[in-house]
Amino acid sequence: MSRGGPSLVGVAEGALPPKLLLLWSFSTGKPVKSSPAIQNKRVFFGSADGNVYALEMADGKKAWSFAAGAPVESSPLVLDDKVYIGSDDGLLFAIDAGTGKQVWKYKTGEKILGGPNWFKTPGGPSTNADIKTPDRTLILVGSYDFKLHCVDAKSGEAVWTYESGNYINGSPAIAEGRTVFGGCDALLHVISLADGKQEKEVEAGAYIAGSVALSDGRAYFGQFENEFLCVDLKEGKQAWTFRDRNFPYFSSPAVTRDRVVFGGRDKLLHCVKKEDGSSIWSYATRGKVDSSPVICGDKVVVGSDDGRVYLVALNDGKELWSYEIGRPVGSSPAVAGGKVVIGADDGSIYCFGEGAK
Repeated sequence: MSRGGPSLVGVAEGALPPKLLLLWSFSTGKPVKSSPAIQNKRVFFGSADGNVYALEMADGKKAWSFAAGAPVESSPLVLDDKVYIGSDDGLLFAIDAGTGKQVWKYKTGEKILGGPNWFKTPGGPSTNADIKTPDRTLILVGSYDFKLHCVDAKSGEAVWTYESGNYINGSPAIAEGRTVFGGCDALLHVISLADGKQEKEVEAGAYIAGSVALSDGRAYFGQFENEFLCVDLKEGKQAWTFRDRNFPYFSSPAVTRDRVVFGGRDKLLHCVKKEDGSSIWSYATRGKVDSSPVICGDKVVVGSDDGRVYLVALNDGKELWSYEIGRPVGSSPAVAGGKVVIGADDGSIYCFGEGAK
């Protein structure tokens, strides 16, 4: 899934070489803003051409495509041999990951731009003490109908909904029995997974377009009044605020043990201390950075609206490599097995790696 796991911290396992080569590309003909997911040697993503695609990771050949009927900006969640993804006409689809056939669809009231997330409810004794109910997998997705929807992964039936005060643009993050998301109502919502009831809401000062990352009891996210925030979830208040110049933050952060990395519409990739938000370094691109960075080992990979994909050193922010696509790169990278896959507004998805030795 996009951002690597339910807490959306944007950290990938393994390592990347200091220089990357283009291994393959695949054209859909329309912008690819969906951030890909890699699973079982396949790449899954959506396109503005109205399709969801599965490609073979080895060579970029199409395994299947699924006609969603509307542009797909949402990022896919691949779980238990199904692909869960939203569309611009408000549908959440479950698609068989092997065949590309629809399993079910669930309708929300407006478009879905953020990727779905997931959690399990614990099974246990039922009313008959000799029978145990199995764990149940549930899918969470936000919609422009102002609601967070919780849906049964197997059947596609609604379990609960939570209504916020405005559009939900990003993906809901999940950790420690709760989900946390920001909305265009300028609030950080903290919701119990058990019943969909609000635990807390925290004023963010402006609308939150990106996804929140959760780490060590804190939420990290940017907002549109030019601030990047860290919120202590237990206290329900801001722990620190980073402000540089008067540009909004749309990019979702990547969070390690001691650092937070995020892009800005100031054309910079920022790295700050996780503890207090003080700046460690910033790296200048030539366009706004709405793409969400991924940290892999000692490197950071990110796209920019200047039409390039960048690899920079996590330690000091020095550029290691870049590749010019030529059109804005608003999609966020997926990193696995020493390879980077990312979409672009030119309608193609690109795979970079070390290449043949």
